[in-house]
Amino acid sequence: MEPALEPAPAMEPRELDAMLRAAADLASYPGTHGDDTVRQFLEKFPLSKLLGALQSEADVPETNETVTACLDKIFSSSYGASFLPSYGAFIQAGLLTNSKNIRQLACKAVIYLLDMAGDSSAAVDTFVQHNLYSLLINCLTEGDEEISATALDGIKHLAEIPKGIDIIFPPNGQGSVQLDKVAAQSSSLARIRILSLIAKLFAVSSYTATAIRDSNLLSLFEYEIKDRRDMLKTLSALEVLYELVQHPHSNLFLLKTNLLQLITDTINDSLADSIVRSRAVLISGRLLSSADAFTAIDQSCITNLLVAIDKVLKMEESQDSDETESALEALGLIGTTSVGACLLLTDSSNVARHVVEASFNRQGRGKQLASLHAFGSICGVDRQEDQIKLDKQAEEHLKRLVYTTARSSPKLTPSALLLSVLQQDPDIRIAGYRLISGLVAREWCLMEVCSKSDIISLVTDPKMEMTKLGMEARHDCCVAISKALSSSHLLHEPSLYELIEKLNEAVSRGPYLSERKRVESQPVVVTADRAVSDEKQS
Repeated sequence: MEPALEPAPAMEPRELDAMLRAAADLASYPGTHGDDTVRQFLEKFPLSKLLGALQSEADVPETNETVTACLDKIFSSSYGASFLPSYGAFIQAGLLTNSKNIRQLACKAVIYLLDMAGDSSAAVDTFVQHNLYSLLINCLTEGDEEISATALDGIKHLAEIPKGIDIIFPPNGQGSVQLDKVAAQSSSLARIRILSLIAKLFAVSSYTATAIRDSNLLSLFEYEIKDRRDMLKTLSALEVLYELVQHPHSNLFLLKTNLLQLITDTINDSLADSIVRSRAVLISGRLLSSADAFTAIDQSCITNLLVAIDKVLKMEESQDSDETESALEALGLIGTTSVGACLLLTDSSNVARHVVEASFNRQGRGKQLASLHAFGSICGVDRQEDQIKLDKQAEEHLKRLVYTTARSSPKLTPSALLLSVLQQDPDIRIAGYRLISGLVAREWCLMEVCSKSDIISLVTDPKMEMTKLGMEARHDCCVAISKALSSSHLLHEPSLYELIEKLNEAVSRGPYLSERKRVESQPVVVTADRAVSDEKQS
């Protein structure tokens, strides 16, 4: 096959027309072509002729669009992609062209080269020989939204193959594009795109995450977030950071930077837009949602953060409800681990009181829903069974918070509060099932639940929920109460025999079966004369 950019033999108009019609047919196919189809097409119309037409007819929009769409279909097949290592010059030229269609095709060709060419070493050699990485970076920072997104995907694919990451982060630190230097010379939009690339690379592996840390690229986030004069820029950086902190190994790297303190400063900034503070507070929750986080950061930083969240939740009711709900969700994230839950319940800021009080306050539905879910997380509903309960001090604070909240409400008792939650709309009710499933691991709460027959009647009623999520949450609640009773002295309490029997039936029934018993078909035995008579009547 001829090199991609060598002039192809001149084509007669009739031959060109025939090729374009065939190319249009190939491109219009909705799926991916098989190798046999692509091979047959290329036997009739070689790549050299397609690329030659793309060059000679570059100023004809219809031809440009048809040929690029056809080449996209060809390269997306394994057979077509196998040619790409020999066509690095075409990819290089495509990444440099001003034609959007050709540039987009070249970015896609990079992905096909890395995914399906079969020989990753050949793909890496093609990258190095034709300087494709730096050209992709240029497409990322300077291209339109579609080209930028495809270029980002291409670089991520490069990081996922052996030796590919060495092109992005050379072992000796030399000879490649330095992302921090590119960011320093780029526009605000381009810097956000580089942050997005960093987040994507960070998620590839712990090795790439380490390379990012060692290259000091995480400081780019600090720079963008610290300068809060441009709200849109700050919010965009926070959105990318929010994506990054969702990766399991992010905490170990991010908490060794100044990011948590910077996030705390953002939450405390009364001049910052509410949506900026909302996103910052959620990021803080994700950063502290792992038990390892508490060994990687100074206690004073965590205390400062909790004080900042407490400040958000103590604001006037006229504040943005999204900010309040985000703060409550963040507390739930922090409380998912035992160490985080203990901290929330025993910290001097007493920040956990907001979660407990709002869980039973019906003045704001979104706030109550967020609180119930956060409260369930703190109570350990998502933790392993042996980690649901906390240390003695935290458990005492939890019990005191619940009883204090009950005494300060018209309901007066925890059982009445829990019943009121189960009597609300389905979403609140599901969150209530979840909360009770965690709380009943405590003997005092189990006694409260069992003292209120209406609670048991609701959670064991198979007709109570109409959705799959609701049925499963209700059944999980029954299982949790039954399991708690099985290891409690209440199991042998004569007054609870009927209640325990009702729970056992609900557990064995499963989440989806109703109380109505299915009527099974029964065989009917009749005489031959009766059968003939029935047949005549019909």
